[in-house]
Amino acid sequence: MFRASRLRVVVMVVLLVGLAGAALAQRRFGRQRAREVEVVNQPYDGRFTFARVKYQTAPGGFWYQGLPSWAHGYPMSEDNLMRIMNEVSYLGARTDAYNVYGFDDPEVTKSPITYLTEAGWWTLTDREVEAFRSYLLKGGFTIFDDFKLPGEFGSGGGGWDTFEENMKRVFPSAKFVDLDPTHPIFHSFFEIDSLRNFPQAYNSGPPIFRGLYEDNDPKKRLLMVVNYNTDISQYWEWSGRGFRPFDETNEAYKLGVNYVMYGLTH
Repeated sequence: MFRASRLRVVVMVVLLVGLAGAALAQRRFGRQRAREVEVVNQPYDGRFTFARVKYQTAPGGFWYQGLPSWAHGYPMSEDNLMRIMNEVSYLGARTDAYNVYGFDDPEVTKSPITYLTEAGWWTLTDREVEAFRSYLLKGGFTIFDDFKLPGEFGSGGGGWDTFEENMKRVFPSAKFVDLDPTHPIFHSFFEIDSLRNFPQAYNSGPPIFRGLYEDNDPKKRLLMVVNYNTDISQYWEWSGRGFRPFDETNEAYKLGVNYVMYGLTH
C-alpha cells in the first residue's frame, strides 16, 4: 500500500515537470541529424544506466516526426521511468545518461537490461544476430515494446511477423509463450494482478504479454518480455504531458519498475 501510494505521488510530480524536462532531455541526450539521432553515450561507472537498442530502421519506419523507429520516445520515456525507480527503490539509477547501443557494440554487455521499441521495423545483421544471442545467454534481459498492426503507420513493418522472423535467426527453435498475471515478473516489486490496464492508444484489442525462456524451458530463466499490442513506454513518455489517464500511467510505471527489478535479480 505504501509503495503504491508513494508511486502515485511521484507520478504527479512527473506530470508537473514533464514538459520542461522533455525539452531539457532532448538537449542533453540527443539531437536529430537527417534521419538519424545523434547520441553521446556516457562511459560505464558501475551505476545502473538504462540502455536502449538502436538498429537500422526498415523501410517505412520513419513515420513519426521523421525519427528512426528505434528512437521513438527517446529519451523522455527512460528519463521518467528512472526517476520513478529512484523514488521507490534504492537502485540509484543514472538520470544524467541514457545510453544507446547496437547489439553488436561490446559496451552493451555492461548493461544487464536492454530495451527495444517498434520491433516491427527492427532489422538485424548477421553480426548483430550472433551478438544478441550471446548477450542473452550470458545473462542479459531484453524488454521489447510497442507493436502496431501491419500497414497501420508505414509499409514494411508492424505486427508480430517481422519480430518473429528476426528471433528465429537468433534462436531457430524459439517458442514464445503468453504470460499471465501469476508470472513472477508481475510480482517482483509491485503486485500486478491484471494485465488489461495498458490499452494501446491506436490499436484495438487487449494487450498481450509474451516471454521466451532459455531452451524454451519454463523452469529456466526468462530471457525477454514482449509487450505486444501495447506501448508501455508511451505511458512513461506521455505521463509528463497529460495525454493518458492517470491511473493507466500509474500502472505502466509499476510494470516498468517490475521489469527492471526482475531483470536485475534473475
